[in-house]
Amino acid sequence: VSTSHLQLAAFALGTVGWILCTVSMGIVEWRVWHVDNTTIISSGIAWVGIWKVCFISYLHVSAGYKEQFCHKFSGYDSSIPHEIYAAQGLLLVAMFMGLLGLTATIFALRNVCMGIPHKTLIARFFLVGGCFHVFAGLCVLIPVSWNFYSVTHNQSIAFPPSYYMPPSPVVQEAGAAIPIGIVAVILLLLSGTFSLSYRLPATADTITK
Repeated sequence: VSTSHLQLAAFALGTVGWILCTVSMGIVEWRVWHVDNTTIISSGIAWVGIWKVCFISYLHVSAGYKEQFCHKFSGYDSSIPHEIYAAQGLLLVAMFMGLLGLTATIFALRNVCMGIPHKTLIARFFLVGGCFHVFAGLCVLIPVSWNFYSVTHNQSIAFPPSYYMPPSPVVQEAGAAIPIGIVAVILLLLSGTFSLSYRLPATADTITK
């Protein structure tokens, strides 16, 4: 047990990182658009996420929405930029990989705490968990960096007319999902690094079967 303190920290960091990855995937505030035409977008601010775009409107532009109007992206909207569709797929992969990493780490820590003698098996599960967490961190890093690049260069999106969105904002800024994603990347990579650093104690039994 005394040799796995870093791996216990890896489990804690990986758990928080996985939760933040899930949170960043679910919230809509990836890109915040400031627009000058407030005829429909009453607040002058729209939120572009990876699953939908939302804004406040007092015109009730859609039945069932009193003030906030949201339009979900569909798979056949060719106007939606690649970084949004990439974020959808990569974050789903990251969430799945992170869950596998946590499962492997939990199994290894369970064996450590229970004194199970298959110590090389423990090391292998720490290795697997660490690889999953590193891979998950990289899967989050790519869409976060790509979308942040799009925000800093104020790139436009040619939304279909049904979205009630202008083709480009006056200015845009990174929403809350991007810093949350950055923190998730850091925690997942740290978790993976700590798990990969596990070494068998010098007196470890080498039973493998």
